[in-house]
Amino acid sequence: MHEISRRSFLAAAAAAPLLIPTAALAAGAPKFKLGLVTYNVAAGWDLPTILKICRQVGIAAVECRTTHKHGVEPSLSAADRAGVKKQFADSGVVFWGCGSVCEFHSADPAVVAKNVEECKRFIGLVKELGGMGVKVRPNGVAKGQTPEQACEQIGKALIPCGQAAADAGLEICVEVHGPVTQVPKHIKHIMDVCAHPAVGVTWNSNPTDLTNGTIAESFELLAKHIKSCHINDLTNDKAGKYPYRDLFSRLKGIGYDRYTMCEVGKTYDPEKGAEFLKGYKEMWDDLTGSK
Repeated sequence: MHEISRRSFLAAAAAAPLLIPTAALAAGAPKFKLGLVTYNVAAGWDLPTILKICRQVGIAAVECRTTHKHGVEPSLSAADRAGVKKQFADSGVVFWGCGSVCEFHSADPAVVAKNVEECKRFIGLVKELGGMGVKVRPNGVAKGQTPEQACEQIGKALIPCGQAAADAGLEICVEVHGPVTQVPKHIKHIMDVCAHPAVGVTWNSNPTDLTNGTIAESFELLAKHIKSCHINDLTNDKAGKYPYRDLFSRLKGIGYDRYTMCEVGKTYDPEKGAEFLKGYKEMWDDLTGSK
C-alpha cells in the first residue's frame, strides 16, 4: 500500500471531524509501522547491536536519541557519518532521525539561541544521514513566565528551526513534553504561534492526554500537527491506564503512515532487550490489528 504525501496527509488530517467516535474510526491493518527510540531500551547498545535486534524483531525504524551509546551525534566526522548511513542502508532498518534535547523555554535569550543553533546542527546531521526529522522538546515554563508567555516564546524560537529543516528537506517534531507544556492545549498554542509547515508534533502518549478517560479531545486538538508518535508501556491499554488501541485506531483514521516509536524508560542488556521487544511487537500487532 503506497504512502500518502506529506501534503495530502496534512490536508486529510485538517479535514478530520472533531471528536470522532471510536466505533467510526478506521479498522484493518495500519499503514504505520513499529519503530524504536533508543531511549531507553537501547541506550547502552552500539549501533550494530541496535540494527541487528531491530531486524530480528521486525522493528522498521530507529530514532537515535542523543547521548546514547550508538554515537549518532553532530560531532561525527564525515567518514563516520558515511559509515552510519551505510550501516542503516545495509540493515534495511530506516534511520528516522535524531532525538535531540533542544529546548527553548529558558528565560535567557542566549540559551534559547544556543539551542536553536544546536537544532540546526542536528538538522545537518540528519540530512547527511538520509533521515526525515529532528525531535525537539518544550521542557516546562521559566520562572516568572505564564504558560501562555512560554508558549509564545517556544513557538517563535521554532520558526528558524522549521525554516532550516525545510531548507534541508526535513521536519521538526515537537515532542508533547515537559511540566505544563505537555498539556495538549499548550502544545496547540505553540503550533499556532510557530505556524511553520515543517514543524509538527510528536504525540507522546502522556497521561495528560486523557480527559474523562479518553484521548478524543486531545487527539482532535493536535491531529493535523502529528508528524511522529512515541508510545510507551503497551500493557497500560489492558490496565485501563492509556487507550493504545483507541490511539492506533485514531491514527489509522487520519491516514498516519509513518512510525509509532517504542519509547520505554527501562534500560536492557541486548539479550533481555531483544526478548522485551519481541513481546512488545506481539502486543503492538494485536493492538493495531496487524495480526
